[in-house]
Amino acid sequence: MESILKDGYRLYENKNGKTLGIAEHSRVKILEKDGLYFKDFTGDGELLPYADWRLSPKERARDLAGRLSIEEIAGLMLYSSHQMVPAAEGAFSGTYQGKSLKESGAKPWELTDQQKQFVEKDGVRHVLVTGFASTEVAVRWNNRLQAFAENVGFGIPVNNSSDPRHSVDADTEYKALTGEPISKWANGVGLAASFDKELVREFGEIASKEYRALGITTALSPQIDLGTEPRWMRWADTFGPSLRLACDMAKAYCDGFQTTKGGEEGWGEESVNAMVKHFPGGGPAECGRDAHYIYGKYSVYPGENFEEHKKVFSEAAFKLEGPTGKASAVMPYYSISYGQDIKNKENVGNSYSRYLIGDVLREQLGYEGVVCTDWAITADEGPDMNSALGGKCWGVEKLSVAERHFKALEAGVDQFGGNNEAGPVLAAYQMFSEKYGEEQARARFERSAVRLLTNIFQVGLFENPYLDLERSLAEVGKDAYVEKGYLSQLKSMVLLKNKDHVLPLAKKIKVFIPDRHVKPYRTFFGNFTQETIAPPANKAAAAEYFQVVDEPGEADAALCFVASPISIGYENGYQPISLQYRPYQAVFAREEAISGGKSYRGRTGSCANEGDLDMVMETREKMGEKPVIVCMTVKNPVVFSEMEPFADAILVNFGVSARAPFDILTGNYAPTGLLPAIMPKDMQTIETHCEDLPFDYEAYVDSQGNAYGFGFGLNFDGVIADERTASILS
Repeated sequence: MESILKDGYRLYENKNGKTLGIAEHSRVKILEKDGLYFKDFTGDGELLPYADWRLSPKERARDLAGRLSIEEIAGLMLYSSHQMVPAAEGAFSGTYQGKSLKESGAKPWELTDQQKQFVEKDGVRHVLVTGFASTEVAVRWNNRLQAFAENVGFGIPVNNSSDPRHSVDADTEYKALTGEPISKWANGVGLAASFDKELVREFGEIASKEYRALGITTALSPQIDLGTEPRWMRWADTFGPSLRLACDMAKAYCDGFQTTKGGEEGWGEESVNAMVKHFPGGGPAECGRDAHYIYGKYSVYPGENFEEHKKVFSEAAFKLEGPTGKASAVMPYYSISYGQDIKNKENVGNSYSRYLIGDVLREQLGYEGVVCTDWAITADEGPDMNSALGGKCWGVEKLSVAERHFKALEAGVDQFGGNNEAGPVLAAYQMFSEKYGEEQARARFERSAVRLLTNIFQVGLFENPYLDLERSLAEVGKDAYVEKGYLSQLKSMVLLKNKDHVLPLAKKIKVFIPDRHVKPYRTFFGNFTQETIAPPANKAAAAEYFQVVDEPGEADAALCFVASPISIGYENGYQPISLQYRPYQAVFAREEAISGGKSYRGRTGSCANEGDLDMVMETREKMGEKPVIVCMTVKNPVVFSEMEPFADAILVNFGVSARAPFDILTGNYAPTGLLPAIMPKDMQTIETHCEDLPFDYEAYVDSQGNAYGFGFGLNFDGVIADERTASILS
């Protein structure tokens, strides 16, 4: 029996079928039948249906699910907490033989004690990887993890997953902290600003190849919530508020990730399962407060627009244009969709809602893929209400951890994000048996097992979960991928103002780039940043394009690099979240919260980077009649009335590399981006809008007479009007 020995594993090639990979010293044997090779996972010399790669993924999944014990199915229902490879200290810590990585002398790709335990003892086969130190570390760690799993139980391989890791901005909990040289693309709303679904499809195709080269077979993306609430901190990761644009982007993204050209029913060795999030839509966050925090529990629908938020799932994620048909998995959001359970009248977190998951998602929409909760919804609340690291058991705080698992299973979920321990799932099984009987409980668990295993089978992990280091090193960050990613960044930037055609600037002119001043503010994880007065990151990159001078009097033009307002009124959740730089008093806020919580009416919110506005105003004064160009990184829509009058040109981006703006500013690339949302006239129009409605607040009109509305953008000749705006805005 011929095989090819690689680094720690062997390959067995079927001339007219799948290539099989097993660990070099695996207990798994190779069977030969009908002139073909198959794996003997159980060692009894029999070709079991789940090992027969000629059968469909669902047939194989049903066979294996029927063989698994309840304990093994419970392990499949777990999705690990965030893993850093190698393990970090702090929030994502781990040990190696009881010691830190440094103390142990272990290689960075070795498995941690915790990883070995949750794979072997708890049966975990779905692992969320937040960060890899490098491509080599990713490959070697994956191969060790798969070899370890191969020798446990039925040899079920590990389905590694990742939050988005291709965007330039990857510094939050729900984005990966990448160390590998992966290509960098525009993020969600930046891709939307291109208004180019073929660009998004190409992103998915390239990203899936890089994911597979890192051992990642499930993407915890795309985030397809409609971004109807401009204050929501996750707005920038959506495709914006337009249902039509979001549907186009969602389809292209999922098709790009899931489809392997020429694969059976679209699936193959380049396929990555897409887990769309967050059902039924986390966008209408009450007053913009996010559900990671106790004071952001609720999504609200004052505009009675609940149905439109569901449509990006029913009309896009579940109706793909490609052969895979639908997104493989769905993640509900933490939030309580307030008042939307018209059957049971429950206000509980979406994953706990029997109406939303069972009646709406499963029955009305007919979705039969995996439903995975968001991370840590079954854990108790943390002690710090300003930190996102605690549990998010919204609406079921009084239930025990096991009871929360039971309630989510009753609702119809299959999997628990951020839970490495099988104990609560097994306790929930006992509750299910007591209420519905052993036969019903077993059938319920098997249904979830079939869904979960199907996703593992369809990406080919049972045949060969191992990675070739040389191939992966050549694939991740390939020059062609990097160039495509950079082009997406250029396409994502939007030129809002260009008074007297000041842009493009001549290369090598003298430019002044002032420092930024940012006050301390609380981060996503609850800790405070330090006050900074420093040059922007773009200043070093400017030297490739211009002569950078230290005094405005010497300069031909000034470039002010700023960020959209960083609201620090989020403290304890009951101050206004502001989209303007100057302190804002919420005199137009609701007198009572829709959900019954506290109102912040009359309170004042402030902004950590108010200094950005001061800097632009001071630079305007120093430059006199010479041009001042504002380059703004936008995380949320901005009230431009404060800053726009002091700028001759405004170029916005939604997260790009330090050098990307300069290729627009100097005319190396003509701007093509369009606003994916409205930039508001003022905070009054925001306070009086409905969180669930997409275009119900007034746009700012600048000094040139241009309204910063959805689909607006300039090129160097004037307002852009092309086939993209004609189709989307029609």
